[in-house]
Amino acid sequence: MSANVSLFCPKCNNSCSFYRFGKDKFGNQKYLCRQCNHQFAPDYLPPGEKGRKSSHNRKYPSCPMCGKASFLHHDYPTHSNFRCGDKRCSHSFFVPKNVNLPPSVNSAFGKTDLKRMRHAASIIFTVLSMYFFGKDSFRGISLLLSRLFNIKLSHVSIAQWCIKFAPIFQGLSLSFMPLMNFNSDEWHADETVIKIRGKKHYLWFVVDAETRFVLGFFLGDRSSTSAHSVLCEAASRGNPQSLVSDRLKAYKHAVRTHLPHADHIRVKDFADDISNNLLESFNKTFKAWYKTKCGFDSFLNANSLITVFVFFYNYLRPHSSLNNFTPAQVAGLTYNPQPRNPFVRSSYFAVGKMMREQGV
Repeated sequence: MSANVSLFCPKCNNSCSFYRFGKDKFGNQKYLCRQCNHQFAPDYLPPGEKGRKSSHNRKYPSCPMCGKASFLHHDYPTHSNFRCGDKRCSHSFFVPKNVNLPPSVNSAFGKTDLKRMRHAASIIFTVLSMYFFGKDSFRGISLLLSRLFNIKLSHVSIAQWCIKFAPIFQGLSLSFMPLMNFNSDEWHADETVIKIRGKKHYLWFVVDAETRFVLGFFLGDRSSTSAHSVLCEAASRGNPQSLVSDRLKAYKHAVRTHLPHADHIRVKDFADDISNNLLESFNKTFKAWYKTKCGFDSFLNANSLITVFVFFYNYLRPHSSLNNFTPAQVAGLTYNPQPRNPFVRSSYFAVGKMMREQGV
């Protein structure tokens, strides 16, 4: 197809009839004169005082293999696929876009301290432990406290405690992250379905294989944007040698973007040598707690409850596969997660001690 452009052939001075003739090795558009068949690239700058086009003046990023210009091969909502303009190189690489959604923990809202609370901190953390460790409901916990310890506490107050203290636990977790090491051999990623007001939502998790530590989670849809968000959060914790996931296509480009040095192992079926059973086991633990809640009533409450559940799972719940240590202890954090009698005035809970040390 001919293209009428405001050009002049440097050989015959033709200015009315040209063909587009691909691109040169520097990414400049080439043209073919229809009168003399001369090929030229008007944007090409020969070596000299000005030199060739520098990399910062190019429209697209340079090829990471040979340093030459590239062109846009495919454009996706979360990343762009570029290919080197040199046919001898023809390297394909991805560049992420800044469209990743913020982590789900950023949606947690509530109190940031325990000031002006009617009950002691030990009672509050005992109630939270009963809710997030077991399968009790708010009314069941209220009944147990009333019958066993003569503590009158409304089930509405328990429900508010489980939601409003999410920012405190998230702040503690962020302060402890630099003290732990997550540079392990394998990370595992998977998603599971939960319901919010009867509608399906997908909850994404990334777990360290050696410590069983939940590195990040994201509550959203089953799209590549959610995969990019959860892996972007997890990639800030460490650098694994490989990441194991199922064959969902959303993981493919997200792993290449945020974990470029890790091998992506895509599990096909249970007959494979490497399986994703570790994260499936975690999903079973989460679903055992989730099914007693009969779903969530709002997106924000779901984020807050899952944030506190992940904190109790990482820092306070002992694991039999870890010799009854918590994932945080295996990752290198030194503390004593064993609580004392919460109903003795002089005693305190392990998390309460953490909060006092952090000045909460």
